[in-house]
Amino acid sequence: MELPEKPQTAPVEDAERNLNLSSETVEDTSVTVDTSAADDIEAAGPVQPADAAATVEDVMAALEALAAKPAEEITTEDAARLKQQFYAIHNAEQRALREKFIADGGDADAYVPEADPHEEQFKALMNVIREKKAALRAEIEQQQEQNLAAKKEIIARIVEMASDADNVNRHYQTAKELQTKFKGIGDVPPSAMAETWKAYQDAVERFYDQLKINMELRDYDFKKNLAEKQQIIDEAEKLREAPDVVAAFRQLQTLHDRWRVIGPVAKDLREEIWAKFKEASGVINKRYQEHFEQRKARELENEKAKTALCEQIEAMDFTLNKNYGAWDEMTKAVIALQEEWKKLGFANKKVNNLLFARFREACDKFFAAKAQFFKDMKDELAENLRRKTALAERAEALKESTEWQKTTEELVALQKEWKTIGAVAKKYSDAVWKRFHDACDYFFEQKKKVTGNTRAAEQANLKAKLELIDRLKAITPDMPREEAIARFKEVQAEWPAIGHVPFKDKDRIYDAYHELCNKLYRELDLRGTQARMANFAETIDNISDSDKLYRERERLARACEARKSELHTYENNMGFLSSKSKNGDQMVREMQRKISRLRDDIASLEEKIKLIDSKM
Repeated sequence: MELPEKPQTAPVEDAERNLNLSSETVEDTSVTVDTSAADDIEAAGPVQPADAAATVEDVMAALEALAAKPAEEITTEDAARLKQQFYAIHNAEQRALREKFIADGGDADAYVPEADPHEEQFKALMNVIREKKAALRAEIEQQQEQNLAAKKEIIARIVEMASDADNVNRHYQTAKELQTKFKGIGDVPPSAMAETWKAYQDAVERFYDQLKINMELRDYDFKKNLAEKQQIIDEAEKLREAPDVVAAFRQLQTLHDRWRVIGPVAKDLREEIWAKFKEASGVINKRYQEHFEQRKARELENEKAKTALCEQIEAMDFTLNKNYGAWDEMTKAVIALQEEWKKLGFANKKVNNLLFARFREACDKFFAAKAQFFKDMKDELAENLRRKTALAERAEALKESTEWQKTTEELVALQKEWKTIGAVAKKYSDAVWKRFHDACDYFFEQKKKVTGNTRAAEQANLKAKLELIDRLKAITPDMPREEAIARFKEVQAEWPAIGHVPFKDKDRIYDAYHELCNKLYRELDLRGTQARMANFAETIDNISDSDKLYRERERLARACEARKSELHTYENNMGFLSSKSKNGDQMVREMQRKISRLRDDIASLEEKIKLIDSKM
């Protein structure tokens, strides 16, 4: 037989939390964005920063997908993240429009923000999400009321059987079935939980007080329940020294749940056994409280440090940067502050997102000013294009000349002049260079045919380079990685020392060599990446603490953002490497390799984040 003891106090979690995100306002007091449609959405935890590469279309597509999900699958974190991303983009657009209005001579006080066609759609989708969650909450509340009614009916039946003193023995099996049924019914409204449990306890106790059953059976139940509760006490006492306080507290809640479903013990032992369990619980609860007090202190320190970083970057006067070098130096300083930011932990939840938004806005202002500087270089780039086009035209006019010495001197002079001209826009760089380069090459090839025969030497160089290509082909995936890398580096060191090959074979040989190098870069790096990913997966499998997994995910997310920022910088700089100087091609190829490695790193980090998400 089972007799419920007094219910133990334990935290009761709501079946559903309201989603609510605070409205967002452009920090410039002249431009305010209305977000009232989403004001009832509140983030349940730290919100990931908006992806710098995300567009309004990306956010709307993601929000539509989220709104299409069942209410049970919609998370507060996803809704909060998408809202933050939308208004980060929206606010940035509004700021840009206002700044343009002012720059065009408009009065700042007279500026009226333009309507955003996406905002109404955004509000409607957020309303869909809110309505779904509200419907889910209503369904849960309705179910809880039904559960309460069912439990009250059971309690009434037990009370009725307890009042039937003459036939109480005949009701024993029915009472057991009713107790089992009572425990199988789900949650009731939190406000009625304690009262319902107390009424159930009183009813069962009244029934057993009236029940004249075999005392040996009752004693057996008491002994069994005592043994189970003593085991729980032993487990709770072990938790007092657990290194992970948060995990210990959560396990304690599980022990309390187990305690409540175990039947009673002998009356003379009830207070004693409960006192032991309560004592062990008190120690764990105290450690848990101290843990959060310490965390609060750390969060305060992080808040101060993050505030200081915000002030540092806000104090930078980037209007003094007048050349590329100055911008590069200040960029390094900004990136250094960003790296320092990444090393800091979370501040208090109330200010952490605000501080991040403040820091992000300061960084965005810097990079926006930097982008504007390079945009202002457009006229210079256009002039450089005009000059290089003129040189290409002069080279084309000379390429058919048979005055070998004179024309050679003229073309060499043109090549020297070319080197003195700065960069042109990326979309024109390759075309104008190819035009100039082809004209020069054509003349010198014709000169070579007439003035001297270097075919033997070029053929020897061709043979030597073909041998190096064969050595690259011999490097296979089943070869030890260290040996493969060593052989690869040997070939790369020997290749530049070999002279020119016949002109007709130049592109073919280079393409073959370049293709093999790229293939080996991918294979050698992939083999290392797979091994590292396998090790990482094994490490993740050994982490049972969700908080540790969350912290690891945050670290990887920050690293991924850093790689994306670095990739963006390299891709921007590629537009200024258009010069086909002596080492121009080599610089471009090196930059391309760095970009390729960054993309691989980003892919690897994103794969690790997905792996962690599958474990949480």
